[in-house]
Amino acid sequence: MSIRVLIVDDHAVVRQGLRIFLDMEPDFVIVGEAADGAAAVQLARQLRPDVVLMDLLLPVMDGVTATGHIRRELPDTEVIALTSVLENNSVFRAIQAGAIGYLLKDTEAPRLREAIKAAADGKVQLSPEAATVLLREVRTPSSSEHLTERETEVLQLLADGRSNKEIARQLQIAETTVKSHVKSIMQKLDVASRTQAALYAVRAGKVLSRRADFAT
Repeated sequence: MSIRVLIVDDHAVVRQGLRIFLDMEPDFVIVGEAADGAAAVQLARQLRPDVVLMDLLLPVMDGVTATGHIRRELPDTEVIALTSVLENNSVFRAIQAGAIGYLLKDTEAPRLREAIKAAADGKVQLSPEAATVLLREVRTPSSSEHLTERETEVLQLLADGRSNKEIARQLQIAETTVKSHVKSIMQKLDVASRTQAALYAVRAGKVLSRRADFAT
């Protein structure tokens, strides 16, 4: 099944370049383009894309604010921040708003392709630079000891880059149950996104290694 993508960037040449690249991929369908954050939110409501490629420096409404609106209203739509900005505050705010990925605009085409596919499957995707920023600065959650044994298992798999479907398959539970566990984990860790939960798990030492989904 094709992945429905919404492109958001205030530069027409960037949107055109992304469209040309993505149109070459049989797995992707470009459902729309937006040049500002407000238009992105409106189009997302109408088109309900699987993945939004979101620039952060946008007129009318910035990309972080637009990401927050989309994630709150359309939980099945994932957002990848695709930007030239790597300031700590921008990275933190985008992830807090619910972006599942943070990639720089100099990302190689194969990496972007895989990132879109992974995001559609619910997997965290970060550029090496963004991962370094987040892993260096993120605080270790103080309430992780209150997670149940099952929630800890889910968190470990989440931090290992697994999608809800993959977690459900491995733990032999329903995908809806996984979603319920992820929601509970986020509440207990006081985080706004599964990306933050995964990074907190890595920082807290709940996984043995940093998988390529975070660092490559």
